[in-house]
Amino acid sequence: MVLGGSVLIALIRFMLSIAAVTIFYFMISTPRFGIRVMIPACAGFNIVMAAMLCIWYVADRENCIRMVAFVSYICFSLFAIFMADDPVFLSIYKLALIFYLLAVFLIGGIEISVIFFNGNVWADIIVRIIIIITISYFMNKYLKESIKKFSIYVEEELDKFSAAIMIMSLVFGIGYILNPGRMEHTVYRLFQIIMNFFLTGILQVLIYRLYLHIGKEQEYQKENQLMQMNHRLLERQLELLEESVASSRRIYHDIRHHNTVITEFVYRKQYEELLKYLQDYDKIIDKSGQKVICANTAVNNILSAYTRKAEKENIKVTIEAGLERNFPIPNIDLVTILSNAYENAIYGCMEVLKHGEQECFIHILIKRKNNKLVICCSNTCRKETEIMHGQPKPEFTGGIGVSSIIKTAEKYGGEYDFKNDNGVFVFRLIMNIPH
Repeated sequence: MVLGGSVLIALIRFMLSIAAVTIFYFMISTPRFGIRVMIPACAGFNIVMAAMLCIWYVADRENCIRMVAFVSYICFSLFAIFMADDPVFLSIYKLALIFYLLAVFLIGGIEISVIFFNGNVWADIIVRIIIIITISYFMNKYLKESIKKFSIYVEEELDKFSAAIMIMSLVFGIGYILNPGRMEHTVYRLFQIIMNFFLTGILQVLIYRLYLHIGKEQEYQKENQLMQMNHRLLERQLELLEESVASSRRIYHDIRHHNTVITEFVYRKQYEELLKYLQDYDKIIDKSGQKVICANTAVNNILSAYTRKAEKENIKVTIEAGLERNFPIPNIDLVTILSNAYENAIYGCMEVLKHGEQECFIHILIKRKNNKLVICCSNTCRKETEIMHGQPKPEFTGGIGVSSIIKTAEKYGGEYDFKNDNGVFVFRLIMNIPH
């Protein structure tokens, strides 16, 4: 019988199978430890596991042959989850894929040795080695990098119910193939095996394509959000530029007028009147001068632009900003967070004003505390504003901005939260300030 043989044959099979699934798994996973720890740990697990299976094989050969694939794989799964630096649920998904590959070389070796080599045990071992080498080659050349990138999409998008159904389908399908109770090697059984492998393989491909598509779609949406954010920032910059041009023209016109008046005072030698005129002019300049919100020029400009926009919508704005001119965090990152937070706050207030519910306000706090930057933005919002997965739903923020805030905050190890406090939307953020 091809699954039988001496203890030496069983030992070779056990070590070969455990080594193969270990190589497959860590080709598509991130090890938790360095190579100096991983290699001895994997080698030690292989030796200990193979030795224990050999003892079981000697003590109860029949049950060992029937259950060895499942038992050894459960043990390997626990070891792999501990040794990999992936979330548990993502590790389970990858283990389901490796279980499929395990079934491929196990069943492939058995069926080929029975059909073509009259059940020779060495033919079984050699065929398994060939299949393992082939799978390793194709995984390393074509799937290794794409699966690692795909893992990021699965981690972000995979829901537990879908993963559970997929894993159950794989386990039951391959479990039926591995059932040694039906070992008559007929054409019908061979057809069953081929169809089972085909269906479970197609399931893997469909899951792969589905989440690859979902992940890429999410990336496109994020890129679209960044483009829209850049568009908004350009609009604010154009507004500032237009205001600067208009102010320059007005100043040029006023200077000509004031020069004429001053010249006339000097010509008439009315020096006391001239002095009074200049004092009055200074008072007018002080009143009409632009209010400086923050010492940081980029932050001051963006806050000023959005404040004017908010005040045009009859939204009351209060800002407490205490950032120095040369702040360690790059201006582009500060502007990304503040412009999106301010834009979303204005959007939330305007939604309230549309329904005529109440007067609206926006309060922004920007403060440095030791090596932390604290940003808090609170604004009037509709009481129906919902928070899902720790973030406001897109329909309550205009659909853009939140992902840009989060991405920039995480760049500096930031912690953030969003909440609806009975009609007041509160966004809080604490970021590390780089040295």
